[in-house]
Amino acid sequence: MFQPYKKLTFIFALMLVSSLTFSSAINASSPVAVTVKKQPNIVFLLIDDWGWQDVGFMGSSYYDTPNMDALAKQSIRFNHGYSAAPNCAPTRAALMSGQYAPRTGIYTVGDPARGKAEQRKLIPTENTTVLSNSVITMAESIKAAGYNTAFMGKWHLGAGAIGGPLVQGFDVNIGGNKSGAPQGGYFAPYKNADMTQGPDGEYLTDRLTREAISYIEQQSNDKPFFLYLSHYAVHTPIQAPEDTRAKYEKRQGDEFHNNPKYGAMVDHVDQGVGKILATLKSKGFDDNTLIVLTADNGGFGPVTQAPDLRGFKGSPYEGGNRVPLLIRMPGYKSAGRITNVAVNSIDFYPTLVEMAVAKMPVGQIADGESLVPILNGGNALVRDALFYHFPAYLQPYGRVAKGVWRARPFGTIRMGDYKLIEFFEYGQLELYNLAEDNKESKNLALEKPQVTAKLLKRMQAWRTETNAPIPTKINPEYNKKFAPTSFITWQDVEALIK
Repeated sequence: MFQPYKKLTFIFALMLVSSLTFSSAINASSPVAVTVKKQPNIVFLLIDDWGWQDVGFMGSSYYDTPNMDALAKQSIRFNHGYSAAPNCAPTRAALMSGQYAPRTGIYTVGDPARGKAEQRKLIPTENTTVLSNSVITMAESIKAAGYNTAFMGKWHLGAGAIGGPLVQGFDVNIGGNKSGAPQGGYFAPYKNADMTQGPDGEYLTDRLTREAISYIEQQSNDKPFFLYLSHYAVHTPIQAPEDTRAKYEKRQGDEFHNNPKYGAMVDHVDQGVGKILATLKSKGFDDNTLIVLTADNGGFGPVTQAPDLRGFKGSPYEGGNRVPLLIRMPGYKSAGRITNVAVNSIDFYPTLVEMAVAKMPVGQIADGESLVPILNGGNALVRDALFYHFPAYLQPYGRVAKGVWRARPFGTIRMGDYKLIEFFEYGQLELYNLAEDNKESKNLALEKPQVTAKLLKRMQAWRTETNAPIPTKINPEYNKKFAPTSFITWQDVEALIK
């Protein structure tokens, strides 16, 4: 429910505090404290459905991404960067709120009961599709610290006065509403009421890049800006300009990367990144702009997969939510550094707020942890684990299906090198050592029962803390013939411990 007074009181208080702390240390508790002399501009680039290895700097030779590859050399690269969920909306909610899904109620996209009813054992948890106006977002916190703010592209968390960008902290909204895919496709004429119509044949990805460039060109050194460019690309429909598609048809792909239209879509995003970087440099903003480049979940299975991971968008495995992540510091500090610290979409809120010399909202739970210690050269965070909660069903992708589901209700914990998945229907447990087995090919739940028990106990405690709902009601339409025949449960693990 919309609570305008809550937001206005917070924003007024934060503006007052920010004016008093503009030149203070970012965080005295950081291992390497940094004093901010000038608030950095922030450019946050989010690519939709962009797989972990769908780019040159992650090893692909099929996609032509010279601009993102150049940015990687100027940035800190997080090899264990995770989206907060394996699909779009819950990750975007986590990014804006800094909270896990049980707090926002946004667990999946739309209907949580997707797929055939006879194959769903449980009635899934009810899903929310709008980020509540009462949530004080990252944009509101940054805006209250004196920033101009602009959103462009895919929002997917509400529209207009009900959860839209303009009521969630942004001064400008171009194209953002409740839709999860480009309305009318990628070529004008568009069917998006939240952006002006383009000339027939205009390509949406290029249009959003031009809008971002225009916005940057309008800024000055008198006031910092936060630009959140959230591309609809490379989400379906898989569409791209003919000339770029033809370029990829001439390329030799492999088993995982071979779709010319998808390759062309990635290419146009990369072209846009290069143009934005050039604009920042021409405006003199280059040395005082923080840049984040990442994705909202793994790649779309029918057109791309990460060769070194298991699964793809919607999957509980690494391919579902392990994504590219670059952070370029002002002045290119730590350029070219690679870290294996596991981080998550929930971490962007506290990180960007700290870098902006802003404040986190008092009284609003923050699940994320600031990455400033990592950006300053550290190799660890305070928390002991990351969590994922997905009490919903996702149907499989036709020709790439290797089972009945992409996802069925599950919970996951990542602690150190280990990852435990619990499937709620029958209590199946799968334990993997990601340091030794990125492809999650060997279930260690029985081989390492003590580790399994430790992670399960920690995940159960987290569920209690966050009031995470676990579906238990049986779907009356379920047919038991779809039940798995062999799996590991807690009783199996417990027997070994005893």
